[in-house]
Amino acid sequence: MDEAHKQRKKIGLALSGGAARGYAHLGVIKVLLENQIPIDYIAGTSAGSIVGAALACELSIEKIIEIGSKMNWLKIAKFSYSTKGLLTNEPLGDFLRQHLPYHKFEDLPKPFAAVACDIETGEEVVFKDRGDLITAIRASCAVPGVFSPVEYNGKTLVDGGITSIVPVKAVRQLGAEVVIAVDVNASGASYWGKPSTFLGILFQSAMMLIRTAGKHQHYEADIVITPNVSHLRPDEIGKMQEFIKAGEKAALEKLSEIRKLIDLEKVDSFRSLE
Repeated sequence: MDEAHKQRKKIGLALSGGAARGYAHLGVIKVLLENQIPIDYIAGTSAGSIVGAALACELSIEKIIEIGSKMNWLKIAKFSYSTKGLLTNEPLGDFLRQHLPYHKFEDLPKPFAAVACDIETGEEVVFKDRGDLITAIRASCAVPGVFSPVEYNGKTLVDGGITSIVPVKAVRQLGAEVVIAVDVNASGASYWGKPSTFLGILFQSAMMLIRTAGKHQHYEADIVITPNVSHLRPDEIGKMQEFIKAGEKAALEKLSEIRKLIDLEKVDSFRSLE
Protein backbone atom coordinates (compact mmCIF):
# COMPACT_ATOMS: atom_id res chain seq x y z
CA MET A 1 0.00 0.00 0.00
CA ASP A 2 2.88 2.36 0.80
CA GLU A 3 4.41 1.64 -2.59
CA ALA A 4 1.07 2.31 -4.30
CA HIS A 5 0.81 5.62 -2.49
CA LYS A 6 4.25 6.58 -3.77
CA GLN A 7 3.14 5.80 -7.30
CA ARG A 8 -0.04 7.90 -7.25
CA LYS A 9 -0.43 10.53 -9.92
CA LYS A 10 0.70 14.01 -8.94
CA ILE A 11 -1.98 16.62 -8.30
CA GLY A 12 -1.72 20.24 -9.38
CA LEU A 13 -3.70 23.30 -8.32
CA ALA A 14 -4.35 26.06 -10.89
CA LEU A 15 -5.48 29.34 -9.30
CA SER A 16 -7.09 32.01 -11.47
CA GLY A 17 -6.72 35.74 -11.34
CA GLY A 18 -9.54 37.92 -10.04
CA ALA A 19 -8.19 40.70 -7.76
CA ALA A 20 -9.94 40.61 -4.35
CA ARG A 21 -11.92 37.59 -5.54
CA GLY A 22 -8.66 35.71 -5.13
CA TYR A 23 -9.49 35.50 -1.42
CA ALA A 24 -11.94 32.75 -2.42
CA HIS A 25 -8.88 30.61 -3.21
CA LEU A 26 -8.13 30.60 0.50
CA GLY A 27 -11.47 28.97 1.29
CA VAL A 28 -10.89 26.31 -1.36
CA ILE A 29 -7.39 25.54 -0.12
CA LYS A 30 -8.61 25.39 3.48
CA VAL A 31 -11.12 22.67 2.58
CA LEU A 32 -8.60 20.71 0.49
CA LEU A 33 -6.01 20.71 3.26
CA GLU A 34 -8.51 19.85 6.00
CA ASN A 35 -9.59 16.85 3.94
CA GLN A 36 -6.05 15.64 3.23
CA ILE A 37 -6.24 16.30 -0.51
CA PRO A 38 -2.59 16.29 -1.65
CA ILE A 39 -1.28 19.29 -3.58
CA ASP A 40 2.02 18.57 -5.35
CA TYR A 41 2.25 21.47 -7.80
CA ILE A 42 0.77 24.98 -7.90
CA ALA A 43 0.38 27.61 -10.61
CA GLY A 44 -1.22 31.01 -10.23
CA THR A 45 -2.22 33.97 -12.34
CA SER A 46 -2.49 37.48 -10.89
CA ALA A 47 -4.22 37.21 -7.49
CA GLY A 48 -3.84 33.45 -7.79
CA SER A 49 -0.06 33.91 -7.98
CA ILE A 50 -0.04 35.61 -4.57
CA VAL A 51 -2.04 32.84 -2.93
CA GLY A 52 -0.14 30.14 -4.81
CA ALA A 53 3.25 31.49 -3.81
CA ALA A 54 2.25 31.56 -0.14
CA LEU A 55 1.05 27.97 -0.40
CA ALA A 56 4.27 26.95 -2.17
CA CYS A 57 6.17 28.45 0.78
CA GLU A 58 4.30 25.83 2.85
CA LEU A 59 2.79 28.45 5.12
CA SER A 60 -0.24 27.17 7.03
CA ILE A 61 -3.62 28.23 5.68
CA GLU A 62 -4.17 30.12 8.94
CA LYS A 63 -0.96 32.09 8.34
CA ILE A 64 -1.89 32.80 4.72
CA ILE A 65 -5.30 34.11 5.82
CA GLU A 66 -3.57 36.25 8.44
CA ILE A 67 -1.31 37.75 5.78
CA GLY A 68 -4.31 38.31 3.51
CA SER A 69 -6.12 40.18 6.27
CA LYS A 70 -3.27 42.70 6.36
CA MET A 71 -3.60 43.59 2.69
CA ASN A 72 -5.32 46.74 1.50
CA TRP A 73 -4.98 48.90 -1.58
CA LEU A 74 -2.67 51.36 0.17
CA LYS A 75 -0.24 48.54 1.02
CA ILE A 76 -0.10 47.04 -2.46
CA ALA A 77 -0.35 50.04 -4.80
CA LYS A 78 0.59 53.69 -5.16
CA PHE A 79 0.36 56.32 -7.84
CA SER A 80 2.81 55.87 -10.68
CA TYR A 81 4.86 58.53 -12.40
CA SER A 82 4.90 56.38 -15.52
CA THR A 83 2.80 57.06 -18.61
CA LYS A 84 2.19 53.30 -18.90
CA GLY A 85 -0.11 52.93 -15.91
CA LEU A 86 -2.05 54.92 -13.35
CA LEU A 87 -0.58 52.93 -10.45
CA THR A 88 2.48 50.84 -9.65
CA ASN A 89 2.40 47.62 -7.64
CA GLU A 90 5.88 48.14 -6.22
CA PRO A 91 4.35 48.29 -2.70
CA LEU A 92 2.98 44.79 -3.31
CA GLY A 93 6.56 43.62 -3.79
CA ASP A 94 7.62 45.22 -0.51
CA PHE A 95 4.63 43.63 1.26
CA LEU A 96 5.44 40.17 -0.07
CA ARG A 97 9.13 40.42 0.80
CA GLN A 98 8.08 41.21 4.34
CA HIS A 99 5.63 38.33 4.70
CA LEU A 100 6.89 35.46 2.52
CA PRO A 101 9.78 33.39 3.90
CA TYR A 102 11.21 32.61 0.45
CA HIS A 103 11.97 35.08 -2.35
CA LYS A 104 13.47 32.76 -4.98
CA PHE A 105 11.76 30.02 -6.97
CA GLU A 106 14.65 27.65 -6.37
CA ASP A 107 14.19 27.94 -2.59
CA LEU A 108 10.48 27.10 -2.54
CA PRO A 109 9.59 23.83 -0.75
CA LYS A 110 6.89 23.10 -3.34
CA PRO A 111 7.05 23.60 -7.15
CA PHE A 112 5.25 26.78 -8.23
CA ALA A 113 4.69 28.77 -11.42
CA ALA A 114 3.47 32.34 -11.89
CA VAL A 115 2.05 33.40 -15.25
CA ALA A 116 2.59 36.80 -16.87
CA CYS A 117 2.32 38.13 -20.43
CA ASP A 118 4.87 39.89 -22.65
CA ILE A 119 2.85 42.90 -23.80
CA GLU A 120 5.09 43.45 -26.82
CA THR A 121 4.77 39.96 -28.31
CA GLY A 122 1.59 38.72 -26.61
CA GLU A 123 3.44 35.59 -25.51
CA GLU A 124 2.74 33.84 -22.22
CA VAL A 125 5.65 34.06 -19.79
CA VAL A 126 5.77 31.34 -17.13
CA PHE A 127 8.07 31.95 -14.19
CA LYS A 128 9.22 28.73 -12.49
CA ASP A 129 12.26 26.77 -11.29
CA ARG A 130 14.64 29.72 -10.82
CA GLY A 131 14.58 33.48 -10.44
CA ASP A 132 13.01 36.21 -8.37
CA LEU A 133 9.65 35.14 -6.97
CA ILE A 134 8.52 38.64 -5.96
CA THR A 135 9.15 40.17 -9.37
CA ALA A 136 7.27 37.30 -11.00
CA ILE A 137 4.23 37.89 -8.80
CA ARG A 138 4.30 41.64 -9.46
CA ALA A 139 4.40 40.97 -13.20
CA SER A 140 1.56 38.47 -12.97
CA CYS A 141 -0.53 41.08 -11.11
CA ALA A 142 0.21 44.07 -13.37
CA VAL A 143 -3.28 44.70 -14.79
CA PRO A 144 -2.79 46.66 -18.06
CA GLY A 145 -3.83 50.30 -17.89
CA VAL A 146 -4.17 50.14 -14.12
CA PHE A 147 -0.66 49.11 -13.07
CA SER A 148 2.55 49.98 -14.87
CA PRO A 149 4.13 46.97 -16.57
CA VAL A 150 7.04 45.24 -14.86
CA GLU A 151 10.31 45.38 -16.78
CA TYR A 152 12.29 42.14 -16.43
CA ASN A 153 15.13 40.70 -18.53
CA GLY A 154 14.36 43.07 -21.38
CA LYS A 155 10.66 42.18 -21.44
CA THR A 156 7.68 44.39 -20.62
CA LEU A 157 5.38 42.18 -18.57
CA VAL A 158 1.73 42.53 -17.60
CA ASP A 159 -1.02 40.50 -15.95
CA GLY A 160 -0.98 36.83 -16.96
CA GLY A 161 -4.75 36.85 -17.25
CA ILE A 162 -4.39 38.18 -20.79
CA THR A 163 -3.13 34.80 -21.98
CA SER A 164 -4.00 32.37 -19.18
CA ILE A 165 -6.55 33.50 -16.61
CA VAL A 166 -6.75 29.89 -15.32
CA PRO A 167 -3.18 28.52 -15.54
CA VAL A 168 -3.94 24.85 -16.15
CA LYS A 169 -1.26 24.46 -18.82
CA ALA A 170 1.38 25.98 -16.55
CA VAL A 171 0.71 23.56 -13.69
CA ARG A 172 0.76 20.60 -16.08
CA GLN A 173 4.14 21.81 -17.33
CA LEU A 174 5.40 21.58 -13.76
CA GLY A 175 4.50 17.89 -13.73
CA ALA A 176 0.90 17.71 -12.56
CA GLU A 177 -1.01 14.74 -13.96
CA VAL A 178 -4.34 15.60 -12.32
CA VAL A 179 -5.37 19.26 -12.19
CA ILE A 180 -7.84 20.96 -9.88
CA ALA A 181 -8.58 24.43 -11.26
CA VAL A 182 -10.16 27.24 -9.26
CA ASP A 183 -11.82 29.99 -11.33
CA VAL A 184 -13.07 32.90 -9.24
CA ASN A 185 -14.41 34.74 -12.31
CA ALA A 186 -16.66 32.04 -13.73
CA SER A 187 -19.73 32.94 -11.66
CA GLY A 188 -20.08 36.29 -13.39
CA ALA A 189 -21.17 39.57 -11.79
CA SER A 190 -24.73 39.99 -10.56
CA TYR A 191 -23.97 43.41 -9.02
CA TRP A 192 -23.96 44.96 -12.49
CA GLY A 193 -27.10 46.08 -14.18
CA LYS A 194 -27.32 47.54 -17.65
CA PRO A 195 -24.22 49.73 -18.13
CA SER A 196 -25.08 53.38 -18.78
CA THR A 197 -21.67 54.85 -19.59
CA PHE A 198 -18.87 54.21 -22.04
CA LEU A 199 -16.53 53.11 -19.25
CA GLY A 200 -19.21 50.84 -17.80
CA ILE A 201 -19.71 49.13 -21.14
CA LEU A 202 -15.95 48.84 -21.67
CA PHE A 203 -15.29 47.38 -18.20
CA GLN A 204 -18.20 44.96 -18.28
CA SER A 205 -17.22 43.77 -21.76
CA ALA A 206 -13.63 43.20 -20.61
CA MET A 207 -14.84 41.11 -17.67
CA MET A 208 -17.03 39.05 -19.99
CA LEU A 209 -14.06 38.38 -22.26
CA ILE A 210 -11.98 37.28 -19.26
CA ARG A 211 -14.76 34.99 -18.05
CA THR A 212 -15.19 33.45 -21.50
CA ALA A 213 -11.44 32.89 -21.88
CA GLY A 214 -11.31 31.25 -18.47
CA LYS A 215 -14.12 28.86 -19.29
CA HIS A 216 -12.30 27.72 -22.42
CA GLN A 217 -9.39 26.72 -20.18
CA HIS A 218 -11.69 24.66 -17.94
CA TYR A 219 -11.61 21.85 -20.48
CA GLU A 220 -7.91 21.30 -19.77
CA ALA A 221 -8.54 20.63 -16.06
CA ASP A 222 -9.82 17.45 -14.44
CA ILE A 223 -11.96 19.28 -11.86
CA VAL A 224 -13.03 22.92 -11.83
CA ILE A 225 -14.13 24.72 -8.67
CA THR A 226 -16.08 27.95 -9.27
CA PRO A 227 -16.85 29.90 -6.08
CA ASN A 228 -20.09 31.85 -6.30
CA VAL A 229 -18.79 35.39 -5.82
CA SER A 230 -20.96 37.01 -8.48
CA HIS A 231 -22.40 39.43 -5.90
CA LEU A 232 -18.95 40.66 -4.85
CA ARG A 233 -16.83 43.13 -6.81
CA PRO A 234 -13.17 42.34 -7.58
CA ASP A 235 -12.07 45.50 -5.73
CA GLU A 236 -13.79 44.66 -2.40
CA ILE A 237 -10.72 43.71 -0.38
CA GLY A 238 -12.58 44.43 2.85
CA LYS A 239 -14.92 41.49 2.26
CA MET A 240 -12.24 38.82 2.62
CA GLN A 241 -14.30 36.59 4.92
CA GLU A 242 -17.22 36.52 2.46
CA PHE A 243 -14.87 35.47 -0.33
CA ILE A 244 -13.31 32.77 1.86
CA LYS A 245 -16.71 31.35 2.81
CA ALA A 246 -17.72 31.22 -0.86
CA GLY A 247 -14.52 29.32 -1.62
CA GLU A 248 -15.16 26.85 1.20
CA LYS A 249 -18.71 26.20 0.01
CA ALA A 250 -17.63 25.62 -3.58
CA ALA A 251 -14.84 23.25 -2.55
CA LEU A 252 -17.12 21.24 -0.27
CA GLU A 253 -19.56 20.81 -3.15
CA LYS A 254 -16.75 19.29 -5.25
CA LEU A 255 -15.13 17.28 -2.48
CA SER A 256 -16.80 13.94 -3.24
CA GLU A 257 -15.87 14.32 -6.92
CA ILE A 258 -12.27 15.05 -5.96
CA ARG A 259 -12.15 12.05 -3.63
CA LYS A 260 -13.57 9.78 -6.32
CA LEU A 261 -10.92 10.99 -8.74
CA ILE A 262 -8.15 10.36 -6.22
CA ASP A 263 -9.55 6.89 -5.43
CA LEU A 264 -9.54 6.08 -9.14
CA GLU A 265 -5.93 7.21 -9.35
CA LYS A 266 -5.08 4.94 -6.40
CA VAL A 267 -6.69 2.03 -8.24
CA ASP A 268 -4.61 2.84 -11.33
CA SER A 269 -1.49 2.90 -9.11
CA PHE A 270 -2.26 -0.53 -7.75
CA ARG A 271 -2.80 -1.88 -11.29
CA SER A 272 0.49 -0.40 -12.48
CA LEU A 273 2.29 -2.43 -9.80
CA GLU A 274 0.70 -5.74 -10.76
